[in-house]
Amino acid sequence: MKSLLLTNEFPPYIYGGAGVHVDYLSRELSRLIEVDVRCYGDQDRQDGNLGVKGVGLDKSGWTAPEALQSVFGAVQRDLDFNTRNVDADVVHLHTWYTHFGGILAKLNYGIPMVLTVHSLEPLRPWKREQLGGGYDFSCWVEKTAIEMADAVVAVSKETKEDILRLFDVDESKVHIIYNGIDPDEYQKVEKPEVLEKYGVDPNQPMVLFVGRITRQKGIIHLVNAIRSMDPGFQVVLLAGAPDTPEIAKEMQDAVAEVQKERDGVIWIEEMLETPEKIAMYSHADVFCCPSIYEPFGIINLEAMACETAVVASAVGGIKEVVVPEETGLLVPVEQQQVSPFEPTDPEAFAKDLAAGVNRLMADPELREKMGVAGRKRAVDVFSWRAIAEETVDLYKSLTDK
Repeated sequence: MKSLLLTNEFPPYIYGGAGVHVDYLSRELSRLIEVDVRCYGDQDRQDGNLGVKGVGLDKSGWTAPEALQSVFGAVQRDLDFNTRNVDADVVHLHTWYTHFGGILAKLNYGIPMVLTVHSLEPLRPWKREQLGGGYDFSCWVEKTAIEMADAVVAVSKETKEDILRLFDVDESKVHIIYNGIDPDEYQKVEKPEVLEKYGVDPNQPMVLFVGRITRQKGIIHLVNAIRSMDPGFQVVLLAGAPDTPEIAKEMQDAVAEVQKERDGVIWIEEMLETPEKIAMYSHADVFCCPSIYEPFGIINLEAMACETAVVASAVGGIKEVVVPEETGLLVPVEQQQVSPFEPTDPEAFAKDLAAGVNRLMADPELREKMGVAGRKRAVDVFSWRAIAEETVDLYKSLTDK
């Protein structure tokens, strides 16, 4: 059995949860079968059963609008994925950036196509800010790929419901396989020097956010929530990779304003390497995830594995990861019916986030209890090894291997 994984992100070029997913899934799959990863970048390595080949892009002669260049770049790379011979038994796609490539592999090489849904374009209308008219293309290619896939993997029950509601797909083709965690890598550590390196006081209590600067992650709502948080603890925003210059400016303005009103608000404007990120999770007293759309929310799982209590919005797959009052707190989000991607009352949502943070920061015993329970849940339920085995079983059901 050999699987071809197509992905935008792959180490060392990872900026989101989908990239983390493919990184760990490919490693565990390669213990069981041969894996051919084709991705964006300059990677070129073979490690046992795992081969990785990056595809570059020459845009020197391009004159298309900047917003469209990532779209046309995706199509160009998808072509390049296929001009190298494909000898895999199945092609497995991750994010819309690779969907056209998967369609080409399925039709031209005659192999089954599996597609993992990490997010859905119709539920991310703010992507038009980033892609312009390219958003219409990303919606089209995603719909086309999902509806012609031999199997669709949903990373949560709610994601499966969204797929069946939004697309013409036979329910028998949609399979729930969760995201996972490597509990040997993600575990509590004592590395105060990492905090000091980034201007964080390891001797002071801390609330932590980790994620991209995008509408989906709700980061602006969290910044607004800081105004309602109790004094006496740091708020560390580990936030980089803004979707657009506009949201980057909005973030800069919002953080600058709140820093005038409160001490201890620290914004680290980069995506840290995994060991440093684990140190941040480990030293945090509370992890806060304010996402307004989240098919799974792997960052909550990472925090839980590091024994950190979580305050998160009750949306999407987060409700299947965080157990309220056991591993953390879930904050309800009443969302607009006309556009179910922003809170109906952003100010109330921000205050509710702050209330959850304040409650846990005032109760060290409860935080510790939730941290222990979160670690146990991460280890017991979300192992990458089990996820890889489920994935191989799915491949086998589509082939005669």
